[in-house]
Amino acid sequence: MRTILAPVVAVALLAPAAEARAENPHGGHGQEPPLDPHARHVQPPPDPHAGHGQQAPPSDPHASHGEARRPPPPAGIPPPEAAFSGPRHAADLVFEPAAMAGARAQLRAEHGGMKAHGLAVDRFELQTGDGGEDYTWKAQAWYGGDVNKLRVKTEGEDSFGGGAGAAEMQLLWSRAVTPWFDLQAGVRYDWAPEPDRGYLVLGVQGLVPYLFEVDAAAFVSEEGDLSARFEAEYDLRITQRLVLRPAADVEIAAGDVPELGIGSGISAAELGLRLRYEVAPELAPYAGVEWQRKFGATADLARLAGEVTNDLRLVAGVKFWF
Repeated sequence: MRTILAPVVAVALLAPAAEARAENPHGGHGQEPPLDPHARHVQPPPDPHAGHGQQAPPSDPHASHGEARRPPPPAGIPPPEAAFSGPRHAADLVFEPAAMAGARAQLRAEHGGMKAHGLAVDRFELQTGDGGEDYTWKAQAWYGGDVNKLRVKTEGEDSFGGGAGAAEMQLLWSRAVTPWFDLQAGVRYDWAPEPDRGYLVLGVQGLVPYLFEVDAAAFVSEEGDLSARFEAEYDLRITQRLVLRPAADVEIAAGDVPELGIGSGISAAELGLRLRYEVAPELAPYAGVEWQRKFGATADLARLAGEVTNDLRLVAGVKFWF
């Protein structure tokens, strides 16, 4: 009987306290606060446009973007006179002025004002073919700086046992007009074939970027005859020392010059292929072939003189410079 009444008594005792707690909203003061009905509600994210239209605070480093730039400050005050009271070169305060003047002169000479000179023999060779055995040469020398130079050019050919078939020399002033080309002007003198003759020369010499070496010139003789010459060469490296060089040479005349065996139009052309071995950069023997052809009235004049007008020749020679 006692066992059955114990739970009933406990329920009777606890029920009034629960009812009192429910009726009194402050009955839980000092105890754990009730759960916030909004505690798990998701808060809305901040509005990214909330501050638009308002002026940025002064501390914002970008606050002045888009504003008009401030006017430039007024011209500065010139330096005081004392700034010009010292020597022109500060190093003169430490070293002997005379020694420093010599050093500056040497610097100017070696960087920009230095004069250079050289001689390049592009061809010195023997040729053999239907026209017989000849030796030929082609060379030029120069003296000057990077912009202005004095150039001397010479070329010609001669047959063994006979007079010079052709020989000329040019004296030219050469000025760099681009990083790749020089403009050249001067005089030319031919002492063979006879009669000897002088010319005025105007031409260009240089390198088509990464391609051909070009030498083109126009000539006006003392008799008023106009002619031109165009030469192009290209170095094709097979190895570091073995180089194949194709070359072309074309001559054009504006009129007939029968005393020199020249007719109007394209008078002559040469196409060559030479393979050289560079023993050193300054010395290279070579061998190859060259095709020579005369055209038009020039060929007719050559036939009358008993000369060959179409010839394939074997060549061997040496190229050097210093």
